[in-house]
Amino acid sequence: MLSKVLLGVILSLLILLTVGGNVLVCLAVCASRRLRCITNCFIVSLAVTDLLLGLLVLPFSALLQFNDDWPLGPVFCNFYICMDVMLCTASILTLLAISLDRYLAVTMPLRYASLVSPWRVTVTMAGVWTVSVAVSFLPIQMGWNTVNGTVQNQGPAASERRCRFELNRPYVLTDSLLTFFLPLVAMCWTYYRILCIAQAQAKRIISTRPLCVTSYNGRSNPSTCTTLVSSVMTVALREHKATVTLAVVIGAFVVCWLPYFILFTILGLKEHPDPSLVPEFPFVLWLGYANSAINPILYGALNRDFSQGAADRDDPAVWPHPYHLQGS
Repeated sequence: MLSKVLLGVILSLLILLTVGGNVLVCLAVCASRRLRCITNCFIVSLAVTDLLLGLLVLPFSALLQFNDDWPLGPVFCNFYICMDVMLCTASILTLLAISLDRYLAVTMPLRYASLVSPWRVTVTMAGVWTVSVAVSFLPIQMGWNTVNGTVQNQGPAASERRCRFELNRPYVLTDSLLTFFLPLVAMCWTYYRILCIAQAQAKRIISTRPLCVTSYNGRSNPSTCTTLVSSVMTVALREHKATVTLAVVIGAFVVCWLPYFILFTILGLKEHPDPSLVPEFPFVLWLGYANSAINPILYGALNRDFSQGAADRDDPAVWPHPYHLQGS
């Protein structure tokens, strides 16, 4: 009994953190002119996606966690599973879009404004949701994810009191590759390139900037030395902070989602009839959900524009640079 109460408190806090954190990100953009730029469209889209997950999926996942019986019928069960798959997929693919956006900003800073135009951002987000629907509502409502080709949770053999997410090999392999493993490789590569460029820029600045300026009489100005050393240290600290932040971003994504997709793929290859019956499945599932609670912290609180947005919201002349390294 005590363990169930503790679990209920933990899941409730996770849901509240997911909803509250993503609401704050959306409110920050609405309240601050500084944040209303094309670059932040991806972060707002991520916040809206994670907010919908917290409102439309997590409460029902918590219900299943405490009650083996599904009281809402097979039609709503399939709708809930479709929403779960669609929103989790959209969240992951939006993270990929953010990484690609930052990669373009770092590698092509002079062309960034022309490359990342409003219509291209719109097309990218449309692509994210098209793929998300294609791996959720379409296969599940058509029965393409089941072993026998029938729609899950329906038909004479289905239990009215169970809500099962059935898996077959083709669906699991397609879903895992499109929605996790390929995006993971792309994110790791883009963040690695961003990190290399940031480090190269910092080293170039430090190596080309003298520590002291010598005057015409051969004497160094102490105040000038102090200023230049301080400037060099600022560059080094900024590079280190960006390095740590990028490591946290990719680390959180891997820690939250990798266990789920490993188990999901294994169970799918075995064509397990009901993954929720596997003892480890609920844990790795909620660990993946936790990424939606962490995202507002990583992509909101650690973003310099978001932390400064509240202070600048009344200044119409202040607009963010099209790109800032996290933590810079």
